[in-house]
Amino acid sequence: MPSKPPPITIDAVYAAPGYLFRRMQQIAVSIFMEECKAFDLTPVQYAALIAIHTHPGIDATRLSAVIAFDRSTLGSVIERLQAKDFVERRPAPEDKRIKLLYLTKSGAAILRDIIPAVERAQMRMLEPLKPADRKALMGLLAQLVDLNNEASRVPLRAEDALEHLGKAP
Repeated sequence: MPSKPPPITIDAVYAAPGYLFRRMQQIAVSIFMEECKAFDLTPVQYAALIAIHTHPGIDATRLSAVIAFDRSTLGSVIERLQAKDFVERRPAPEDKRIKLLYLTKSGAAILRDIIPAVERAQMRMLEPLKPADRKALMGLLAQLVDLNNEASRVPLRAEDALEHLGKAP
């Protein structure tokens, strides 16, 4: 005879890993937005700026792979960054249909200026934990993300993307 399923309770939801990850993502974005409000950037816009800074001349498809963000949604992120004059698109020399991304002077300046606020946000996210617990959590999160990468709608493909740019790590 099959065992009786556990009762359905909200406590079961609150204790589920998926729920806790979603809540922490909400908290992380909230803290980031609070610390970085003077810069009017989202976490994804920040990641895109970092990737473009690190890999000038990257195209949107490879940028999507480097930051593990949906390509179709990334287009609007790039448009917003371009409207703020933080990035510019230039046609690729070998194929004018492909647009390559570069930071503008304003983009480089905001990236330089926002770093302390981003670092404060990252510290605040972990601040309630003891130092040893912070280290353990970060190790476990990195392990979980790595081991579950293929389950993502947009798996991280940084190495593949950079290999095509001739900049493999």
